[in-house]
Amino acid sequence: MSTIERSPALQGFLDAVKKAVETGAPRPETQACLRRVFAALATPKPETIGDGARLPACDLLDAALEPAIRRGGALKDVALGIAALAPLLSWDRREGAAPTASESFRDGHANTMIVGPGGIEDRRDVWVGLSLLAPDVRYPDHNHSPEEIYLVLTDGRFRHGDDDWETPGIGGTFHNKPGIVHAMASSGHSPFLAVWCLFDPRAT
Repeated sequence: MSTIERSPALQGFLDAVKKAVETGAPRPETQACLRRVFAALATPKPETIGDGARLPACDLLDAALEPAIRRGGALKDVALGIAALAPLLSWDRREGAAPTASESFRDGHANTMIVGPGGIEDRRDVWVGLSLLAPDVRYPDHNHSPEEIYLVLTDGRFRHGDDDWETPGIGGTFHNKPGIVHAMASSGHSPFLAVWCLFDPRAT
């Protein structure tokens, strides 16, 4: 049995994410992925506390948290959990060619790993993090082998491949099965913020 204990701030954030996804009445495939993610998270790994690192898009974080705070309940708890962890988070850009991204993509986005490789809790089997987009930014088409859940904290759009764009709404979820091409985008003049959870059985 593991003797490692998570910090209250990190555990509180993870508990709030789990409750918020469950509250959103997700589809069966999302529920199944959530169970796999949190079954793995039941065994904590050591935490590493860094100094954090910000990008230009991070100036929008407070505004992006407001819709979830106003919504209340589990979503408010997620947003407050992010705010509590914010000084510790190291944000970076998605690098490489991005032909399907908007021209504003490079300085208009930031990603951070909270649990996972290089995160506050460094591990390989589960990744939990955030994507933040400035208004009118389209994230490029991309794919990865682990399946993924998004918990949406603002208005925003998602799609699989060439399917129509979907708008899950604040508190909604979006599930990506392994290997599927997907993308996301902010809506109108508001920033976009989402939590993502990935489970990689190869790393267990």
